[in-house]
Amino acid sequence: MRNPYLITEYGSFVAEKQIEGYTTLPQKTFDALESFVLTNRSKDTDAIELLGLSAKKGIGKVITAKNYIGVITMTDGTTIEILPKIFPNEPEDKVKKLLIEMLKALKDSPYKSLQTSNVNIEKMSIFEVFIRMFVDEVLFIEKRGLKSGYQTIQNNESVFKGKLKVSENIKHNISHKERCFVEFDEFNLNRPENRLIKNTLLYLYRITQSSRNRVDIKNLLNSFSEVNESTDIDGDFKKYIPDRNMKDYTTALMWCKVFLLGKSFSAFSGSEIAFALLFPMETLFESYVAKKLRKCLNSKEYIVSVQDRSFHLFDNPRQFLLKPDIVVTRKQDGAVFVMDTKWKLLSPAKPNYGISQTDMYQMYAYQKKYQAKSITLLYPVTDSLNMDKIISFRSNDEVFVNVRFINLFSINQSFSLIKESMNLS
Repeated sequence: MRNPYLITEYGSFVAEKQIEGYTTLPQKTFDALESFVLTNRSKDTDAIELLGLSAKKGIGKVITAKNYIGVITMTDGTTIEILPKIFPNEPEDKVKKLLIEMLKALKDSPYKSLQTSNVNIEKMSIFEVFIRMFVDEVLFIEKRGLKSGYQTIQNNESVFKGKLKVSENIKHNISHKERCFVEFDEFNLNRPENRLIKNTLLYLYRITQSSRNRVDIKNLLNSFSEVNESTDIDGDFKKYIPDRNMKDYTTALMWCKVFLLGKSFSAFSGSEIAFALLFPMETLFESYVAKKLRKCLNSKEYIVSVQDRSFHLFDNPRQFLLKPDIVVTRKQDGAVFVMDTKWKLLSPAKPNYGISQTDMYQMYAYQKKYQAKSITLLYPVTDSLNMDKIISFRSNDEVFVNVRFINLFSINQSFSLIKESMNLS
């Protein structure tokens, strides 16, 4: 199995040259990655944050990871893996496990079922881990039994059944009176959900580089031997109607959308790219912190609202929705605590630590509209700003903004310090 090229956020690739502080790619891979970035930049301005292109004197072209993490798999089997830049520095396998925990916090996604207990994550790329999770879901379906359904079939038969298709019968059987062209329903495994799973298995069998994944997929394909390949993937997804009878299929079909349609947080494409699954770290950080905070606070004492939509900046007309990441309301006295997460590395060497003036305007508006007891900006810890650090700003009109830091490897301890500073019990 070919090892993936690995960098973290803000890390950079160069072609061919061995330069300290840079990860070297073969020229062909570098060119394909450059083409991938340029293709997606022209499609979507948001993709400018995907990977940065620049040229440096004495080095040449440089491709730098920005705020997206995930995997890019090329048609020649090359895999590029981008992991989050998380302090303190921890081993790669620990970062991967944390990343999977963060993915599980995303709403309406197949990642909720991710488990790493039976996966040798140290020797697998994130992409192979995703494949493993899909394979495990299908193995579960196979163990419980594939679902059958009625399929409408039109065919020229020697025995009459169903209903006669008159025009087709005349067309095919004017000189074959012993046959009849009929339409009938047949109860079999060839239902849309099974076709989609089979297509996904066939696709993953071609691109997986894990021997374990390959063996299991091959065995599963034997179980799907009576199932046709889907010739209309979009149409088959539309035919899927989730109900109690199909509950076992729910997560597997979410994975099918990821692999077959790129239906995930951010899917990108390129001529040399077989598969790209990339996630904005801003969203992962926000979702993970909100999920962990919910577990940390007693639900009998607090209400936690994520992406709250209670207020607009203006009431007449009602425009410019305010949408803070997290709003905590204490049930006892109705006190409100607003938190906003920012995936950005602050530094004491930067003016105002690097805190955006726009973000502060936003926090000011939140306090005025929510009449919040406190406003807290949550940033990840860095090598120069740890979770014990408290930064605060107060205006003469009683707007008070805390800046606190989250250690993702010790998130409960981080919350204890934040709760203490906010007078949350």
